[in-house]
Amino acid sequence: MSEIIPPSDLTRRPPRSPRVRLGGYAILPRAIDKGRATVKGTQGEYNYDCPTDQQFFEFVGVSPADFKMQIEAGLGDGELLAWVEANATHKRLPHEIAAWSHYVENRVPSLPESREFFQEVHKTIAPARGDIGTWFDLLDLDDYASYGGKP
Repeated sequence: MSEIIPPSDLTRRPPRSPRVRLGGYAILPRAIDKGRATVKGTQGEYNYDCPTDQQFFEFVGVSPADFKMQIEAGLGDGELLAWVEANATHKRLPHEIAAWSHYVENRVPSLPESREFFQEVHKTIAPARGDIGTWFDLLDLDDYASYGGKP
């Protein structure tokens, strides 16, 4: 029988992909996983409230620290979504959430320094992979390779 690894132990498995949605929001499930791991001290190399997480927090208008307090209180995914919806400064309609999630999922590095960083990470992980073009592609590839996957 295989060992069950708690979802918040990011030293043993990656967080959910930034593509996974909760309430239509991209990034949110990944931010939850990293927040839970941070609270438990099992975040490994992952950082809660990183620039990717900040895109979500800014879009909805909630404080990462306040959100983390809800994680510390033990709220489940659905409860965290309900908290976001109740406390968001920016009340978003479903079509706005869908459009934003589509946008962030398809974002490519646009500034010279971000393109350089992106290309360097890509070259280090899997230079032969020509299908890596978006930030989410790169995050998924990095997660996969970091836990023993062969890119």
